[in-house]
Amino acid sequence: MTQIRIAQEPDADALLSRDPFALLIGMLLDQQVPMEVAFAGPAKILERFGTLDPAAIAAADAGEFAALCAQRPAVHRFPGSMAVRVQSLAAVVAQEYAGDASRIWTQARDGADLVRRLEALPGFGAAKARIFGALVGKQLGIQPSGWEEATTPYGEPGAYRSVADVVDAESLLKVRATKKAAKAAARG
Repeated sequence: MTQIRIAQEPDADALLSRDPFALLIGMLLDQQVPMEVAFAGPAKILERFGTLDPAAIAAADAGEFAALCAQRPAVHRFPGSMAVRVQSLAAVVAQEYAGDASRIWTQARDGADLVRRLEALPGFGAAKARIFGALVGKQLGIQPSGWEEATTPYGEPGAYRSVADVVDAESLLKVRATKKAAKAAARG
C-alpha cells in the first residue's frame, strides 16, 4: 500500500492511504486552509462520525453533520459550508460509484475521462480535478493513457506545484515555496 504523507500526521495519513473516500474528502477540503489541515479533516470526521461510509454520510442529518464538523478543532475554516459539500460528495460517490470512490479513477478510460469524472464531483472545479488526477497518478500509480497531459501542469514530474507532489515535509516546503512565488508573480 502506498503511504500518503500529506496531512503530516501518522494516523491521518494512514487513513488517506487506505481509504479512497478519505483522500477525496481531503482534496475537497483543500481550499482556504493549509493543505495538511485539509487532509487531516477526514480523520476528524471519522473520529466524530464513526465511519466514512459515503451512504451513511450522505444520509446523516445535515445540522448534526455540520455541528460535528464545527467541533474544535474544526474540520475546516468554513465547517458549515464544507459539511454540505462533504455530504454532497458522499451522495455522488454512494449513488454513482456504489460507495467506492476509487472507481472514479480506477475505471477512467483515459486521462481526459479521469479529469472529466473529477470535474463532475461537487466542489471540484477544473484546477482541483487536474490536481487530484495528478495526485492519483503520481502517488497511487493510477496513470491512464494521457493522464499527464490531462493534468497539466500538475502532472509534470518534479513540478512541486500542488498537493500531488507532497510526499514528505521537505516536498511540502517546496510546494509552499512554488505557490508563494506564483502568487508574488501574479501580483506583479
